[in-house]
Amino acid sequence: MFYHFWHTVITGTARILFGVHVRGRDRIPRRGVYIVAPSHRSTLDIPFAASVTRRRLRFMAKSEIFHGPFWTWVFDELGAVPVDRDGSDRAALQAMEAALKAGEPIAVFPEGTRRQGPTLGPIFSGAAYLAYRADVPLVPVGVGGSEFPFRRWFGIPWFSRVSVVVGEPFMPIRAEGMRRRDAVAATDAELLARMQACFEEACAWSDQRSRHGRLSAKQAAKREARAAARAAAAAEVAASGVETGEGG
Repeated sequence: MFYHFWHTVITGTARILFGVHVRGRDRIPRRGVYIVAPSHRSTLDIPFAASVTRRRLRFMAKSEIFHGPFWTWVFDELGAVPVDRDGSDRAALQAMEAALKAGEPIAVFPEGTRRQGPTLGPIFSGAAYLAYRADVPLVPVGVGGSEFPFRRWFGIPWFSRVSVVVGEPFMPIRAEGMRRRDAVAATDAELLARMQACFEEACAWSDQRSRHGRLSAKQAAKREARAAARAAAAAEVAASGVETGEGG
């Protein structure tokens, strides 16, 4: 009851302010556990990702916020899983695996931290590893419009239109004789490709819905600078591959 109330309040506010629309919500499994794997461009991606389902999604949160029995109860009800940021990644994975075993779906941001630009990655193997261990499906999700949540409409700052695209769930890759490390790596590659497709669709949809607004000059300059940096990096990698005789 507590979670559903605040879920309605938070996601409802997001819909009012950012016009959050979700495409592919019917792809979310209705029963059982699964791992939602969203793109990550903003802290707002947490409530945006939570919009894909009314079921409680467990997210990782630093253990410091679980201060005393009252706040422990509050954040537990909201779906937060305490993680010691000073500890190892293994502790975080164990906490999320415990949530899966308890029968609750979880959300893991494979990129690990907020990133920028139209290209996702690199990603960490946490989501794929958990899916492999628990034998549960991964659900790729792209969130468009959260990197620059504010635009200008006739010179007035306004909220961008956020679009969320849910991809087809898929099971972690397994094959007879395949080592776990190789299976997780193959699952990572598949997950990244599916997330990228969802992200591109979500960004295009968000841009279309935000067509009456535009990025500020500063935001546009930052986007152009990032694009130039990515192009330079790609050119450097290509040149290095030619020089060393390596190639795809």
